[in-house]
Amino acid sequence: MSRTIMQPLTLLEIDRELARRAIEADSIVATLLELDKHPGLTLIRRFPPSGATEARWLPVRDALALMWEDFGRMRAILDSAHAVRGTRGRLDDGQRAELTELLRGRPYEASRTPIPFAERSLTGPSEYVLFVGLADTLDRMRATFPMIAEFLDAVDKVNTRVMSGLSPLQDKLDKAGGVTPELRAIGDGIADLLSRSATDPLALTTAEIDARLAELGGAMRREAALLAALAAMVTNWPGAIAGARKKLDALQATRERAAQARAKVERTIVSGPLPVPTDDIGLLRAQLDAIAANPGAAAALLELGGRIDTASTTAADAENLAQGLLDRGGELRGRLAAYQAKAARLGVGEDRDLLASHQIATGLLGRTPCDLAAVTRAVADYQQLIAEKSGRRP
Repeated sequence: MSRTIMQPLTLLEIDRELARRAIEADSIVATLLELDKHPGLTLIRRFPPSGATEARWLPVRDALALMWEDFGRMRAILDSAHAVRGTRGRLDDGQRAELTELLRGRPYEASRTPIPFAERSLTGPSEYVLFVGLADTLDRMRATFPMIAEFLDAVDKVNTRVMSGLSPLQDKLDKAGGVTPELRAIGDGIADLLSRSATDPLALTTAEIDARLAELGGAMRREAALLAALAAMVTNWPGAIAGARKKLDALQATRERAAQARAKVERTIVSGPLPVPTDDIGLLRAQLDAIAANPGAAAALLELGGRIDTASTTAADAENLAQGLLDRGGELRGRLAAYQAKAARLGVGEDRDLLASHQIATGLLGRTPCDLAAVTRAVADYQQLIAEKSGRRP
């Protein structure tokens, strides 16, 4: 392959070029050594990538290898140039021409590629010879570096996000120990996310990582609260039993009030069937007595307490429903009285139509059982009639 003949550099130009290239080489080697210790590259080397990360890593791996090869070529050219330059105060034309070729030309044979026989000419070469120089080698390294750095930063960013989120969870899990199926499930979830972030971090999105961390964190908080409750029970077993008995007494009292309100509704108000709780107070007390005799049954006591709490909520809802129906009758009676007073203030209280409407509502309120829906309509009709008779908006 022919070489381009260049005008030889002066001695001053040669020394300046050598100094500049030496500074560049020092900077490049420092960057490459820093790159070699990059956390993203450390992770890739420790855990062979798979999936999306592997697909992106393969070209980056080749580019990184080429970067080191290019740096080796650059050092070889500079070493040759320093050897020719030496420490002489003067250089002859041949030496300047050789240094010019080393510093500005393409003096380094990078590769030889055989030319297929069918593509050769009778007198042409049998192979392609690739020559490179400092300038084009450095240009290629500069073009390649951003792709490598971007990939390694992306890998490290995902892994750092996962590790920073999982580290406190792992600490809590270690302190709690894998004593329950729920804790073991949390441990499995942590291990799975760690494995994915180690082998295929680029397949994980920020939203997916945050959602999984939140899920594991919530499970850990619930389980930690459960363990704390169990520990408190064990520490003060008599107090825990007494607290459960108190809650059971409260449940019985709520159910009794709900039953009384339900019975009154059934006697006095037209309504659909109201909920009737299961009569399991005796069974719950028997279970509590059995647990009380076994201080090691904290988990059973916690579960029983949960059932009592659920039953108490259901009983309170039933009481509120029945009492609400009873209160509705009183509310309608009060509204009717207020509208009657309003009619009197407006001077239409003795109107025959209003008196008849009021009598209908009063009669419906006095019936047993009372149809609250019919009373509600009658009171609304009375209110509307007041507005019509007085000429005012209802």
